[in-house]
Amino acid sequence: MSPNRTFVIVGGGLAGAKTAEALREKDFDGSIVLLSEEDHLPYERPPLSKEHVAGKKALADFTVHHGDWYRDHHVDLRLGTTATALDRDAHEVRLPDGSTLGYDKLALATGSRSRRPPIPGSDAAGVHYLRTIEESDGLIGALAAGSRLVVIGAGWIGLEVAAQARERGVVVTVVEAAPLPLLGSLGPEMGTVFAELHREHGVDLHFEATVEEITTDAGRATGVRLAIGDVLPADAVLVAVGAQPNVELAEQAGLAVDGGVLVDAALTTSDPDIVAVGDIAAQQHPVLGTRIRVEHWANALNQPAVAAATMLGKPAEYANLPYFFTDQYDLGMEYVGYAPTGGYDSLVVRGDVTRREFVAFWLGRDNRVLAGMNVNVWDVTDAVKQLITAGEPVDPARLADPSTPLDQIL
Repeated sequence: MSPNRTFVIVGGGLAGAKTAEALREKDFDGSIVLLSEEDHLPYERPPLSKEHVAGKKALADFTVHHGDWYRDHHVDLRLGTTATALDRDAHEVRLPDGSTLGYDKLALATGSRSRRPPIPGSDAAGVHYLRTIEESDGLIGALAAGSRLVVIGAGWIGLEVAAQARERGVVVTVVEAAPLPLLGSLGPEMGTVFAELHREHGVDLHFEATVEEITTDAGRATGVRLAIGDVLPADAVLVAVGAQPNVELAEQAGLAVDGGVLVDAALTTSDPDIVAVGDIAAQQHPVLGTRIRVEHWANALNQPAVAAATMLGKPAEYANLPYFFTDQYDLGMEYVGYAPTGGYDSLVVRGDVTRREFVAFWLGRDNRVLAGMNVNVWDVTDAVKQLITAGEPVDPARLADPSTPLDQIL
C-alpha cells in the first residue's frame, strides 16, 4: 500500500471514527482525512436519550476517541467541516470554503438527522429534537420536576425520553399516530407490552392521534393540539418521529440511492471507490437475503471493519444480524434479527410477560426463527443468533418451554 494514497471519510460520528480506526488497525499507512460537521470529537448517540438524559454519563464518557488518539494515529480530523459536493470523476470532495480534497477511496458515513414534519409551531422555543449533544443538553434543561412534556412519536427515542422524564418527576404525555408504540419494529403483541409499561409509570398515551399544531404563546410552545380538538398542555415538546438519512451528497454525485445509499455485502456503493456505512447504508444482506437499512448503534460500530477491508481491496462482507437495545424504567431489552410488521407469521414467548422476564421469538414460514428479543433475561443473544442463522424449522412448543435450553431447540 502506497503511503501516498489518501482515504477520505465524510461523517464524524461513530461510524466515521470507527472507519478511521479500522483502517489503521488494518495497517493502512496512507493519509486519512475525517470530515466532521459537528465541532465535537466523534461520539456515540445512544446515550443522548439514555444515560446522558439520566445524568449518568457526560459527553467525555461516550466520546469515541479523545483528541490525542487522532494525532497519535495520524488522522487528519477536521471538525466543523463536511463535504458540500462530490466529483466522482475527479475523485474530489468540495469543502465549505470552496477548496477541494482529493481521494483514492472514500467512505460515506453521513448518518441521519431528525425528521421534522411540517407541524405548525414546530419551530417555536420549547420544541425539541434529539440528534446532537446540544439538543440532548437542551432537553435535559427542560425536564424539571413537575413540568409537562408532550412527546410526539412513540418510537425508541420518544419512549426512552419519556421514561427518563418520568424518573425526573416530569408529567409526560405521548402522542402516536399508530395504534401502539413500536408497531413497525415489534408488531402488536410486543407493542402492547411497552404501552402497558408506560401506562404503569404514569404516562398518558394517545394512540391513533393526529397532531394538528403545536400551540404557542409569544413564540414559545404551550401545548399540542390534536385533530380531534383536544389540547395537551406542555412546557416542552419533543418531536421524535424518526430519522432521515443524509443521502443528499450521494444523490448529488449520482450514486444509487433508494431510501438509503445502496451497497452490496462488502458495503461498496455503485462506485467501486466509495463505500457507505452506518445509518445511510442500505445493504444487500448476505444472511437475510434482502436489502435492509438499519438506524442503530451496532451497524455504526461494526460495519467500519468491513468497509475498511473493502477500501483496502480485501475480501469482506458484513453478515452481522441487526441488533438494538433499550432501557426503560426497570425494563432492559436486546433484539436481534429482522422481522418487520407483516414479515412474520407467528410470535412465540418463553417466560413471564406479566413480570417482563421473557424471550420473544418471531417465526416465519415453516417455523423458522427470524428474530428474538430478550427482556430482563440475559446471556441468550448468542443462542438466539444461532437459531436465526441456522435457518431451520423449530418446534414452537419446545421454543416456548423454559426447561428446554435454547441450544437444544434444533
